[in-house]
Amino acid sequence: AGMKYFLQYVACFFAFFSTGFLIASTWTDCWMVNADDSLEVSTKCRGLWWECVTNVFDGIQTCDEYDSIYAEHPVKLVLTRAMMITADILAGFGFLFLLLGLDCVKFLPDEPHIKLRICMVSGVTLLIAGVPGITGSLWYAIDVYVERSSLVIHNVFLGIQYKFGWSCWLGMAGSLGCFLSGAMLTCCMYLFRDTSSGRLHSAQSLRKGYSPAGTIVTNVHLPSSQTATAKMYAVDTRV
Repeated sequence: AGMKYFLQYVACFFAFFSTGFLIASTWTDCWMVNADDSLEVSTKCRGLWWECVTNVFDGIQTCDEYDSIYAEHPVKLVLTRAMMITADILAGFGFLFLLLGLDCVKFLPDEPHIKLRICMVSGVTLLIAGVPGITGSLWYAIDVYVERSSLVIHNVFLGIQYKFGWSCWLGMAGSLGCFLSGAMLTCCMYLFRDTSSGRLHSAQSLRKGYSPAGTIVTNVHLPSSQTATAKMYAVDTRV
C-alpha cells in the first residue's frame, strides 16, 4: 500500500509539471531563436502565435502577432499548433482524473476499485497526450535544424538563421513527463490491482458473514423430536 501511494504522488508530481510545461510551451514565443547572437544587437524569437524582438542593450521587447488563424500559414506552424493544443487538453484532463483517483482525495472513499480504475484511465490519457506533444515538438525542432543545415550546406546566408529555442524544449520535456507519469499509473498501478481487489473481496465477505442476533435465531431449526415434558410445556404456554 505504501508503494502504491508513493507511485500515485510521484505520478501526480510529474503530471502537474508536464501539463504546465506543455501549456507554457504552446503559448510562449521562443520556439525558434536567432543563432547569430554575436552578430546581432537584438534577440529574435518566433513562437506559434507571434514573433518577438528583444534589444540586448535596454531589454525592450516588441512583439508582432501573426495573421488570423484563418489566413494561410506554413504547414509546420498549423500542424504544430493543432498537436500542441490537443496535448494540452488531454494532459489537463489526465491530471484532473488523477486528482480524483488519489487516495488522499475524499472522492468515492468506499470504492477503492473505482478510484484505481480512475488512476489507470488518467494514465492512459497522459500517455495519449504525450504522443501529439512529442510529435509536434520534435517535428518542429527537426524542421528548423534541417532548414538551417541546408542553408549552411549551400552557403546561403539570409542575414538571420534560427535554431530551436526553450519553448520547444519545454514541449519535449512536458511530453516526456506525460509518458513517465502515464507509465507509472498504468503499468505500475496494474501490479496493485489484484491486491486491492483481494482486500475489497475480503471486506465484502466479512460484511456478508455478519448478521444480527435476531437473524441467527430465526435461522436456527428446532429438532424434530421433542420430549414429553417439552410438549406439555408448550401446551401450557399456549393456554
